[in-house]
Amino acid sequence: MKLFGKKLDTFIGAFSTDIGIDLGTANTLVYVKGKGIVLSEPTIVAINKKTGQLVAVGNAAKTMQGRTPAHIEVVRPLVEGVISDFEVTEEMLVYLINKVRDEMRTLIAPRVLIGVPCGITNVEMRAARDAARNAGARDVFLIEEPMAAAIGAKLPVSKAVGSMIIDIGGGTANIAVISYGGIVTARNLRLAGDHLNASIVSYIRDQFKVLVGENTAEEAKVRLAAITGSDDSKELVVRGRDVVTGLPREVVITEVDIRDAISQSVDTIVETVRSVLEITPPEVLADIMQRGIHLSGGGALIPGFATLLEEVIGVPVIVVPDPLRAVVRGTGIVLENLDMYEEILIDSEGELTPNL
Repeated sequence: MKLFGKKLDTFIGAFSTDIGIDLGTANTLVYVKGKGIVLSEPTIVAINKKTGQLVAVGNAAKTMQGRTPAHIEVVRPLVEGVISDFEVTEEMLVYLINKVRDEMRTLIAPRVLIGVPCGITNVEMRAARDAARNAGARDVFLIEEPMAAAIGAKLPVSKAVGSMIIDIGGGTANIAVISYGGIVTARNLRLAGDHLNASIVSYIRDQFKVLVGENTAEEAKVRLAAITGSDDSKELVVRGRDVVTGLPREVVITEVDIRDAISQSVDTIVETVRSVLEITPPEVLADIMQRGIHLSGGGALIPGFATLLEEVIGVPVIVVPDPLRAVVRGTGIVLENLDMYEEILIDSEGELTPNL
């Protein structure tokens, strides 16, 4: 019966498709086995509160943010890397999975591999699995995001050699030391891109007495954020509401302003990296000193961040190729080589998965 069951699953698999999802706080990326990355959308959903119907997902919902009537709510269903609104997340996954299935023209439900932050609880893992299963997945497997990012960066995760990766996304910064197919030490710091945006909003409010929106703060971060240097000529006009008069107002902010706004958060990330290294076994630490620290995620794109880490830690820091897609590339590599990587996958109870 076991042999028959395995042959049946192989037969079904030939007519379905495997999907890898980087379910991020800021952006969700989807990989389809044999096709590559097919979707990259903001993790934002617009809901009609009167009918409960989905109005828009991704880029379409993001353009509506802050511009909707009272009966339409634009929400971000993930907070700090984990599901905060189960029903909305399920609706979003239904939309994404159905979109992929329609394009692939397959009737059989897919197997889904989802990247999750390291160190999350069993309840949080179960929420991710249940949301995907309710959205139509045949089977759901989970992989820790730093492991997926390391695989996506083509680090030798299965070998007895130490590798360190820092994946700074929208909701979390995952810092992990990996060796021989497992995570040796890790920290999940719930301070990342969204926290930097909030810091910029607070700074502009405190220093200029102007209240700006999240999208404006994101634009300021992308265009002006830099850890080193003092390019006062680089500036941006931002518009918002004067907190004193309540009237519209615009102000000019510079690279120096943004650096001051995010400096405390950056220092916290650097100190967390130091704390992870302090508890790393000496032999693995020696490998990291020789091979360097790898940086992925949106935070890797902040100019000067890798240089700052290198100066403070004293270890070479390498930004991985295409850092925004490292995690979803890793899920794709796992899907294409399930026999090789099945032992690193986890189920909703935090255990190794059975044979796939």
